[in-house]
This record gives sequence, C-alpha cells and structure tokens, in this order.
Amino acid sequence: MPTAKPITKPIFTLSKQLGCDCPYGPTVTGIYNTHTHTHTHTVPKLSRAPLGVPAPHRHRRLGLRFRCRRKGRSGAVFPGLVSSAMYRLWRSPAALRPVPPAPRRFSAAAPRTRTDGGGAGPRGDGGGALRPLYLDVQATTPLDPRVLDRMLPYLTGCYGNPHSRTHAYGWESEAATERARRQVADLIGADPREIIFTSGATESNNMAIKGVARFYKSRKKHIITTQTEHKCVLDSCRSLEAEGFQITYLPVQKNGLIDLKELEAAFQPDTSLVSVMAVNNEIGVKQPIGDIGEICRSRKVFFHTDAAQAVGKIPLDVNDLKIDLMSISGHKIYGPKGVGAIYVRRRPRVRLEPLQSGGGQERGLRSGTVPTPLAVGLGAACEVAQEEMEYDHKRISQLAERLVTKIMSEVPDVVMNGDREHRYPGCVNLSFAYVEGESLLMALKDVALSSGSACTSASLEPSYVLRAIGADEDLAHSSIRFGIGRFTTEEEIDYTVQKCIQHVKRLREMSPLWEMVQDGIDLKSIKWSQH
Repeated sequence: MPTAKPITKPIFTLSKQLGCDCPYGPTVTGIYNTHTHTHTHTVPKLSRAPLGVPAPHRHRRLGLRFRCRRKGRSGAVFPGLVSSAMYRLWRSPAALRPVPPAPRRFSAAAPRTRTDGGGAGPRGDGGGALRPLYLDVQATTPLDPRVLDRMLPYLTGCYGNPHSRTHAYGWESEAATERARRQVADLIGADPREIIFTSGATESNNMAIKGVARFYKSRKKHIITTQTEHKCVLDSCRSLEAEGFQITYLPVQKNGLIDLKELEAAFQPDTSLVSVMAVNNEIGVKQPIGDIGEICRSRKVFFHTDAAQAVGKIPLDVNDLKIDLMSISGHKIYGPKGVGAIYVRRRPRVRLEPLQSGGGQERGLRSGTVPTPLAVGLGAACEVAQEEMEYDHKRISQLAERLVTKIMSEVPDVVMNGDREHRYPGCVNLSFAYVEGESLLMALKDVALSSGSACTSASLEPSYVLRAIGADEDLAHSSIRFGIGRFTTEEEIDYTVQKCIQHVKRLREMSPLWEMVQDGIDLKSIKWSQH
C-alpha cells in the first residue's frame, strides 16, 4: 500500500495528490461505486482551520478513504461523487470556499473545449460544451454537493416508503424524513410537528391561502395581500374571488415596501388572513415582516408569508416575527427541485382545509407519499444554510456592492429598483435607461440573467412588480435582474460588469433616443405621432 501524501489543494486535484501507483490512475469516488477496478487509500486525519466565522463542522478531524476507478473508454478518469467530509476538505485553507470549475464562456473564436482540465463525464454540459456564467439564482440555485451527498443513500439502497411501519426499510426512511423535518424546523425556530412537506413554495402558498380561506369561510371572507406578490399568490386570490371572497390588494410605495398605515386601514371585521412575501423575487426588497406580524396578532388575524427567497438567506424566527404560516422552497436554498414545506402554527392553532384527499399523510394536510430523497435534500439544505448564513450573507453583500458600484460608476442613467437599505443583497434589479432589456439580455448571451420585463410575453408588457412601484414604462422595459449566490465568484462579477458596460454603451450608441438626450432634448416633452 503506497504512503498517502498530505492533501493541500481543492478536491478537483485530489487524484494528483494521493500518489497512487494504480495503472489506471486514482480518482475520488463517493457512496455509489459499481466499477470493476477498486482499491482503497487512507488519507491522514486533517485538522481544520476556521474561515473567519464560527461553524463547528470546520473544526472536526477528518479521516477519509478514497477509491480508485478504471478509466473510461475515452481515456479520461470519471470523477466520482463527493462526500460531505470531502466537500469540507474542499473548503480547506488552500481554497477558502467551494470554487466551481473555471467559467466556460461562449466565444466565437475560442474552440469549444473544456477549460477546467476535466475529462468527459456527466456534467450536464454535453461533455464539454461551453456554457454561460450563472447569475439567476432567484430562478433556481445549483444543488450543493453536501446536499447531494445526503440524498444519495435514499435514491439507491434506502428506498423504503416512509409510511411503511412494518419493516426496517420503512423505518429507516421514516427516520430520515423526521430528521429532515427537524432540520427545516430548526432553521426557522419552529416545532418539527409544524412542518408539512410539499412539492414546493407554489403548493405551500396555495395551501396557506386557499386552505385558511375555505376553512373559515362561514365567518370570515376577506383576505389582504399586496400587488407585488408572486404569481401563485395572486392567482390563488383571484381563484378565491371567483368563489365569493373579497380580496384587498395593497399598493406598495416607490421603494417597494408596503405602508403599514394602509395595511391597518385595510382590516375588516371578517378578515381571516394577511399574505405578504418576505423578500421579493424580482427587486429583492425585504418587507417589515415583524411589524406586520405584530399588527396581525393584535387583531387575531392569521399572517402568512411567502419566504421562498428569504429562508436560509436572512435570519427568520416564526415566533419572534409572529408568523402563522410560511412557505419554503427547496431549490431556492441549494436543495433539490420538486420539494418544499409549509410551516403551520400549532399554538394558536391554524386550521386548513386540505387541497387534496388521500391517505392522510402529513397530519392530513397533504396526503401522498413523502419523497424521502427530496425531503432529506431539503433538510440538508436547511442545515447547511443555517451553518453558512452569516458567511454567505457577508460575501454576497460584498459581491453585490462590487457589481452595483462598478456599473454605476461607468454607466450613467442606471436606476436600482427597490429600496437601497431594506433589501436582500443577492437580488439586484437595475434599469438601464434608453436600452431595451431584451436587447441587453441577447447581447449578454454568455451570462445567464433574466429581465424584469416579461420578455417571453407576446405583448412584451413590463413586469407587474415594476409597474406597482411606479417605474416609468421605458425603465421597466430596460430592467435586468442579477442574482448572486453561494457559488458566485469575484471573477464572474467582474466579467459580467465588463460585458454589461460594453454592451450598454454599444446599444446606446445605436439608439436615437440616447442621441436626443445627449443633445439636451427632454424626451417627456415630446408628443409622438401615432402611426
């Protein structure tokens, strides 16, 4: 057995550090190994160094074992799955954070080959195709490798139904599901019995709004929400309007925040529910959730918040904030898609009418077999988010400030949508005057971004959120949302800023409106003729 050398580099170079004399070359594998050529190396225990913020897992002593794998037919060694301990090793002092492979950008001149030194493999990029940088984490986040590691056993060997109470397969799945329930509850300061697994925040929002409204409809038929809520909340309210409920859609101020005096004035004797999202998915503003909770509790009205963009990113405690119902999404916090949760308070008890009938799982509120691997993934994502929240928030704030400062210092007439102070920094919505948002998105084809305007709509109507905050029609059409997440690097921010500045200047040079503005003409004073 060869002597293992000390590991001082990120995990992508571990195979070079093990010193294996295997003719096929060493590489790291995880729990799932079905390859014919296998032998094991033991790596010395390592002492972790802190990263600047307290996190107990960074100080564990790690004893890791690695296996070798046979090369593929192409001659490249396929990378294996990464265990949680190996991921922590990845975040060693030599690599202070999990750095993804070098960004692979579209380029007409550059050959379409891998730039990270890796071989062919299941990377989701067509075996080496160039891909844009990813700055759209409000839409979805990449799966954290630590989360995948927790999920893998329940996708393969531990496949029991968590509701089967007569054998060990069901018991182990049930134990994993309940552990995940505790992890979700711990993140928001709830009791595990108050967590109900769902398919995502959309189902959770439907359950909260329709469930409460229909259960209390004999006494209360009024609901309050805002004009900037997610589509699933607004559509649920419209559905209830068709059933005879009265809905009040509160306007928001120019900064995207609601006026608490208008909220208090909107209450009626038969108000059953107030639904206000914690962090807006388009402009990133944080609503005063604590103040809203106090107002609702004093009037004995239930308070629901869509926290899909807030959970795991900012501290939330359902008891301190007096939240009665909360919607959570797995794929917004680096967990798997297709899973979420709803928090339903037990004291004072909130009653819901279930949306679907079945076997009575999840306290009878959400019948159907709980998908154990997805629930485990959601729980793991919540646990990681709790450990990394302070570190992630500080780092994302720095990257957001870097992006906004550099763009605004180089490009005039750029407007940040939403309040500058009460916001989550990872969601930056900028409007570039005299530039079409769709044109800028097409120009920035090597960066995955989204526009604040409905660029897929045939009418190209601007975002209803930007209309609600009173943005001018032209600015609403020129907005771009930048999503900064856990795996975003400074290099990616700098590249995006450079390209953004370059293309905004180019598009403005092509715009007759920009030329008129440079000549001192007030565009609002012009009366355009109809054609």
